[in-house]
Amino acid sequence: MQPERALSRGENGKKSLQDLKAYQELKTSLHRDLLTRIDLEKVARLRDNTVRQQVFGVVQELVGRLSMPLSGSERERLAREVLDEVFGLGPLEPLLQDATIADILVNNYRSVYVERNGMLEESPVVFKDDVHLMHIIEKIVSGVGRRVDESSPMVDARLADGSRVNVIIPPLALDGPALSIRRFGRVPITAENLLENHTLTAPMLELLRGAVKARLSMVISGGTGAGKTTLLNVLSGFISQRERIVTIEDSAELQLKQKHVVRLECRPPNVEGKGAVRQRQLVINALRMRPDRIVVGEVRGEEALDMLQAMNTGHDGSLTTVHANSPRDAISRIETMALMANLNLPERALRQQVASAIALLVQIARLSDGSRRITHITEIAGMDEEVVSLQDIFVFEKKGINEEGKILGTFMATGIRPRFAEKLKIIGIHLPPNLFQHGTRI
Repeated sequence: MQPERALSRGENGKKSLQDLKAYQELKTSLHRDLLTRIDLEKVARLRDNTVRQQVFGVVQELVGRLSMPLSGSERERLAREVLDEVFGLGPLEPLLQDATIADILVNNYRSVYVERNGMLEESPVVFKDDVHLMHIIEKIVSGVGRRVDESSPMVDARLADGSRVNVIIPPLALDGPALSIRRFGRVPITAENLLENHTLTAPMLELLRGAVKARLSMVISGGTGAGKTTLLNVLSGFISQRERIVTIEDSAELQLKQKHVVRLECRPPNVEGKGAVRQRQLVINALRMRPDRIVVGEVRGEEALDMLQAMNTGHDGSLTTVHANSPRDAISRIETMALMANLNLPERALRQQVASAIALLVQIARLSDGSRRITHITEIAGMDEEVVSLQDIFVFEKKGINEEGKILGTFMATGIRPRFAEKLKIIGIHLPPNLFQHGTRI
C-alpha cells in the first residue's frame, strides 16, 4: 500500500476506504513508535524550530525502517504527516498552509470541503476516525483556554493566525464532530485588489473613500462569506491617521493600519459559564474612551441600539457590518436588533434614530460563480411618514451567464444625486458631473 495512492481518488472520484484505513493505521503505528522515543507532550508545547527538526529526524529514521517498498517522496510525505500530528493540526496542516483556501469545512472525519475563489470543492483530506478528529479539535480549543465536551458541545475559538473556528460535537452534531475554519489571508486585500476583482469600479471606490473622509456613518450589508469584513478593512483604511479609532469585535478579524487604534474583543464565558463580556458592554465602554470613530466588526444583537446612539451623539463616521440580503433587509435587521435592548422605544422613534444615524448602506454579495460584487450603494434619505426612506445611487445589474458560468453584469447609476455630494465637494472630493446620470455605466 502506497501513501500517495491512499489519498488519491479512483476513476469515479471516490476514495478507497481500504487504502485509507491502512494508511491511517501506518501513521498510527509510527506515532506509537515515536512515543517510545520522545516525550511528545513536552516537545509539542515547544515552538523551537531546532526541536522540530530533531523530532523530524527521529520520524524519518522510523520511516526508513519500514519494510514496505516506498519511494523517497512517499517516505518524506509520511514523515511530514506524522510531524504535523505532533506539532500541528494533523491532516488540516496542508490546508492551513494553502493561501488560496478561504474556508475549511469538516463535516465529519471522512468528509472535508474547502472554499477557493468563492466555490466549494471536496478535499482529499480525511481523519482516521471520530477520535482522531476530536483530538485535533481539543488541540485547537485547549490552545485558547476553552473546552469542548457534552456539557459544552459548541465552541467559537481563534487560531494563532487569526482564523476563526467553530466546533460542534455530538449529541448536537448527529454524524460526529464538525469543524469550520474561516481563514484570513496573510496579506490583507487592498482597494486595488477590489478593483482588479471587479468587486466595484473606480468611481464607486472614490465615492466610498469620500464618504469615509466626510465622516458619513456607514453600514456594510451582505450574506455569509460575501466579503463584508474585507470591505470594512479596506474602507477603514481611508480614516485619517489623526483620528482615534476604537474597534469592537466578537472575534478579532480587522487589520487596521493606523497607529492610533484601540482593539477590543468580546470574551466568551469560562468553563463555569461565567465571565462573559458581550459586544454591548464593549460598545458602551468604548464611548468612555474618547473615540473619534467606532468600528464594530458586526452588529448582531442589542448593541445595535448603542451603536445608533453613538452615531447620533458625536461619533459620526463610524462603520459596521450586518447580515442581510438587501439594503431594506439591513434596515429591518438593525431595527429588530435595537428592539432587543428592551428600552420600549416606539417604532417611529427607533426608525428616526436609524434614519439620522446612518448615511450609507453598502450591499455586497457573493454571486453564484463565486465572484463578489457591490450590488447597491444606497443613501438613507430620512423618513417617509413611518418608513425609513432609501434611495439607490449605484446598482449592479445582472445581464446573464456566459459559457464558462461567469455572471455578466454592469455597474449603473440610478440617476439620483446623493444629498451628501456637497459634503464631498467641500473636503476636496470632486466627482465627475455626469457620474450620477441615469444609465451611466460606471
